[in-house]
Amino acid sequence: MKRFLTILAAVVATTTFGGCMKWDYGSMEDFQTSSTGLFICNEGNFQYGNATLSYYDPETRTIENEVFYRANAMKLGDVVQSMTVHNGIGWVVVNNSHVVFAIDLNTFREVGRITNLTSPRYIHFISDEKAYITQLWDNRIWVVNPSRYEVTDYIECPGMTMESGSTEQMVRYGRYLFVNCWSYQNRILKIDTQTDRVVAELTVGIQPTSLVMDRYNKLWTVTDGGYEDSPYGHETPSLYCIDAETFTIERSFRFAFGDAPSEVQLNGAGDTLYWINHDVWAMDVTADRLPVRPFLPDNGTIYYGLTIDPVRGDVYIADAIDYTQHGKVYRYSSEGKLLDEFYAGIIPGSFCWK
Repeated sequence: MKRFLTILAAVVATTTFGGCMKWDYGSMEDFQTSSTGLFICNEGNFQYGNATLSYYDPETRTIENEVFYRANAMKLGDVVQSMTVHNGIGWVVVNNSHVVFAIDLNTFREVGRITNLTSPRYIHFISDEKAYITQLWDNRIWVVNPSRYEVTDYIECPGMTMESGSTEQMVRYGRYLFVNCWSYQNRILKIDTQTDRVVAELTVGIQPTSLVMDRYNKLWTVTDGGYEDSPYGHETPSLYCIDAETFTIERSFRFAFGDAPSEVQLNGAGDTLYWINHDVWAMDVTADRLPVRPFLPDNGTIYYGLTIDPVRGDVYIADAIDYTQHGKVYRYSSEGKLLDEFYAGIIPGSFCWK
């Protein structure tokens, strides 16, 4: 539900926000997992209610698919967007079912849920009692109390409407939190987490798709440039380096017109940047120009999701294949050697490390 969301926005805007949460009860399965592992969020097909969660053990190189359904005897819902770990609990954001599930990281059993959200994308914890949830097609960021699983307030984002509102990934720096505004937007917002208010905004290119912060407190975002005939415009995509302290652009790198960069990620040390642009690319965060050779060529695949093992440095790449069959995940060493490959669910799109 990443690159296709802009195309689908016009369709969804003409319908209600009725998600496809199809309860399909069965028997519950017992799990007890390893101390470290990788969760894979398989988006599934929009409005089909076939999103799933997979779990991969890097030590044994084993994959367990459909773990939420198998552990809870209940389908996950329609389009799982992201997952975050906080205090030993996994928070799974299911976009078109308007819900965030809290699950036990070892048993995968549900321990709570936050419901009645508009179109949730990501959750970020400010404290044990406060978290933010970004939204698509909503000009507000929801403030929630995760210990009570309830919405307590919202942050209204300036310059947005319900139809063109879109907030995405969040990065914390001191008392401030930064968030990229994606669909039909071109800004990074700065939020004071003590007052829950937007205090500044920075204009970048059209549709910034990701946001990370490196070891030098530099924010990185990549813009996709929109799409042909978009009412918001279509331009050359770019990669931006932003100083978190001054909230100013320090460097920018321009791609070719028609490129589709996305999924900016960092290694565990925070000194190497990775992203997808047909191929997988890697660049030192101190570089002054884009690399000329990819870290990994696509070889006919549809690279869709990306993560870096924060300890080992291995690179995991999700291949959506044809967006209908079960996708594949490839695991490479930091030197580009293939270490493992396995099938996950339909459209593996995002990852979360345990």
